[in-house]
Amino acid sequence: MLSKSQIKFITRLKQKKYRVQEGLFIAEGLKTVNELLESSLELHHVFSTNSFNSYAEKQTIISEAELKKISSLKAPNTVLAVFKIPEPKPILNTGLIVALDAVRDPGNLGTIIRLCDWFGVKELVCSEATVECYNSKVIQATMGSITRVNVTYTDLETFLKETNVPVFGAYMDGENVYTSVLPKKGILVMGNEANGISEAIEKRITQRIAIPRFGDVQATESLNVATATAILLSEFKRG
Repeated sequence: MLSKSQIKFITRLKQKKYRVQEGLFIAEGLKTVNELLESSLELHHVFSTNSFNSYAEKQTIISEAELKKISSLKAPNTVLAVFKIPEPKPILNTGLIVALDAVRDPGNLGTIIRLCDWFGVKELVCSEATVECYNSKVIQATMGSITRVNVTYTDLETFLKETNVPVFGAYMDGENVYTSVLPKKGILVMGNEANGISEAIEKRITQRIAIPRFGDVQATESLNVATATAILLSEFKRG
C-alpha cells in the first residue's frame, strides 16, 4: 500500500526541478519499464500491480486505484518505475550526429530519440532550450530508446563552432535532399517547431537542405519536426 509521503514523492517527480533535485525520473508502462530494467540504468523503485520477482527488494505491489493516483497516463498500464538519472557522457564525434535547436514538444523529442535509435545515430545534442529528455512524456515516446542514445544538453552554438565536420540545417528553401550528396559523418540540425533554426545557429550551418513538396497544391507550410527528421535520416543513411 502506498503511503501519503510516497504519493507526494512520486508526483513531485513529474516536475523538472524535483527530478533535478532528486536525480530521479519516472517511466511508465510494461514495455518501457522492461526496456529500462534491461539496460544499465539503475532502478530506484518499481510500483506495480503485478510482481517483478527479480526486483523484490525494490518493488511495491499496489492496486490499480493507487497506480492511477501516481500515474501521468489517462489509462495507467500495470507499472510505474523510478530510475536514477545517469551521469552525463562525453559526445563521441563519430558518424552522424543529430542536433536540436530549441525543440519544445516532449512528443517530438521522444520520437526523435526513437528515430536516432532506429537509424543507428548514437549522439543527440540538444540546445539548453530544448525540452528535458527525462520529462515523463518524452520517456513514454522513446519506448526505451532513451537507453541507447546519448542525449547531451549544451550551448549548441559553441558546440557547432568547435566542430570540424559539415553542419547541415533543415530549411524550407534548402537544396533538395533527394539530389544532395550526403556524407556518413556530419551534424544534422533540426529547428524549433514554430520558428525553425535560430539566427545564431544559422551562422554555423555549412549546407542548407530541404525536403521538397510534391503536392499539386503547395499549401502545407512545413512538416512536423519529427517527421522531417525521419525523412532526412533515411536519406543520410541511404546515401
